[in-house]
Amino acid sequence: METQRKLAILADAAKYDASCASSGTTKRDSLDGRGIGSTEGAGICHSYAPDGRCISLLKVLLTNYCLYDCLYCVNRVTSNVERARFTVDEVVQLTLDFYRRNCIEGLFLSSGIIRSADHTMEQVVEVARVLREVHDFRGYIHLKTIPEASPELLARAGRYADRLSINIELPTNEGLLALAPEKDGQAIRRSMARLRIHIEDAKAAAKPAPVTSQPGVTPRRAKPLRFAPAGQSTQMVVGADAADDRSILSTSANLYGSYGLKRVYYSAFSPIPDASRALPVTPAPLVREHRLYQADWLMRFYGFAHDEIVGESSGMLALDIDPKLAWALAHRERFPVDLNRAPKEMLLRVPGLGTTSVKRLLQARRVRSLRIDDLTRLNVALKNVLPFITVPGHGSRGTPLDAEDLAARLRPAPRQQSLFDA
Repeated sequence: METQRKLAILADAAKYDASCASSGTTKRDSLDGRGIGSTEGAGICHSYAPDGRCISLLKVLLTNYCLYDCLYCVNRVTSNVERARFTVDEVVQLTLDFYRRNCIEGLFLSSGIIRSADHTMEQVVEVARVLREVHDFRGYIHLKTIPEASPELLARAGRYADRLSINIELPTNEGLLALAPEKDGQAIRRSMARLRIHIEDAKAAAKPAPVTSQPGVTPRRAKPLRFAPAGQSTQMVVGADAADDRSILSTSANLYGSYGLKRVYYSAFSPIPDASRALPVTPAPLVREHRLYQADWLMRFYGFAHDEIVGESSGMLALDIDPKLAWALAHRERFPVDLNRAPKEMLLRVPGLGTTSVKRLLQARRVRSLRIDDLTRLNVALKNVLPFITVPGHGSRGTPLDAEDLAARLRPAPRQQSLFDA
């Protein structure tokens, strides 16, 4: 099969994996005249996938054949799709060619399971090794690791990759058992734990240590151990099983706390060809995926606990308003807050105030009293903020907090669909 045809098949098969962000790695570039590539943004263009996604990584599978029969996966062994497989050298050359043409800033490589988990992982790691050691590639590399692979292979992967990820697949063990019985939830978590230990050991080794030396002798530091400096991430499919949003966020909170993950990615289930009857016949709403990302952001940056974001009754996030506003409306007794006296923790819970706005407001109120004009200068949407704060000069211009139709007033107006939304 021609390389272009393989690329069309295997790049399309990789589009279901969302965990390919390229942030958080250490600086590496070729300004010293050695090697090629960079993890910096300068001189790197973005390419666009056929479905309109803006991508800066060569995102591809080594093969879309897989021994497993996960019902939600288009690449499962019983799936009736065209198969293709790259060799190690083909992936290496594609990565270098795309980079030299300024199309990408790195590689995101995953694979179906061929022969065995160890055999597949060896091939994936070999791609990264050849890029780093043979071609001195300095760009970004994200490897999707296989939890059943040996600990030695996972450790090797971290030497060459900027980020590693192991997909948790589904938010509950019950869902995994029903839709992917060949996957072992405990093995996935054991592999995550091993990666966390390697990552933390590398960070500890990189910390500067006291140096003692003889007079006139320049001390030499050992080169710090490098292991997946951008950390590890995971992804779970949303809407393929019966798990509600409360269960999903509970799983995410556990993953962040137990394994130090950088990101949990959420992928709304989309029906696949020849789907099993155990799967839903309609796709999960994309807005549900969006609300989960917003809730995830609240847990990581706004001080919310996972069990206070989702409503008590349904176990699901509201689809018509964002979760921060939904929480504020459900806890009106906590508002309004005094913009000049409220602690940072409470200001972060005010709808319409982001982390940057709160930081700047806290700095400004050290020297003077805050007024509405300060919010305007920060480009804060007054419509969203005023019902939840008190500030000198506020008066009666805001919407009363006890108004019965407050949620409707603050709900974003439907926008006209643009040509590109299709």
